[in-house]
Amino acid sequence: MAADRQIGHMDASLAAMTNMPVTTWSLEQTAPTDLLPAQAPQGDVRIVRSEVPSPEFSRFLYASVGGDIQWIDRLGWTYAQWLEHLERPGVETWVAHERGTPAGYVELDPQDDGVVEIVYFGLIPAFRGHRIGGHLLSYGTARAWDLADRWPGLAQTKRVWLHTCSKDGEHAMNNYLRRGFKLFDTKVEEEAIVAAPGPWPGAYPG
Repeated sequence: MAADRQIGHMDASLAAMTNMPVTTWSLEQTAPTDLLPAQAPQGDVRIVRSEVPSPEFSRFLYASVGGDIQWIDRLGWTYAQWLEHLERPGVETWVAHERGTPAGYVELDPQDDGVVEIVYFGLIPAFRGHRIGGHLLSYGTARAWDLADRWPGLAQTKRVWLHTCSKDGEHAMNNYLRRGFKLFDTKVEEEAIVAAPGPWPGAYPG
């Protein structure tokens, strides 16, 4: 019995070492006038929609932006899964470019009843600190509000929402609040500790 208790204590200690609390915040805008746009950065920064569904390009963006902040949910997607997702009506990818090089992106995903989620937003690490993030979020949010103008079968947007978590960049929450998003839910859950995957296998050799 004592051995069982000792093993149980070791299991609990191991679980504590392999898990960590992660806070997830959900934020929303309920009217286009909620958006408080950031000033556009100086220099050659352009934001364009990636109109041709491309699993290769979208996976590159996902892995490059999220490689150091533990974006792992889509890394195992097959080509067919990526294509199926990207071809859904209303799913849009808006990409920021600095002097022609992809710097970050916003992905929009329409839901029922005029709701649009900003599913992913972020910058490739080399482009952080260039004052692109606020502009990209402003532009992407505006495109969420006028999404139905480009997709006649969709309802007019009534609400735009997103979530961020304590694993994201240190300036993420402040950027959302400064753009006019309001907090509506907070959750804390235990998650497994995983190593940042990097933009490709072996990019960050240990």
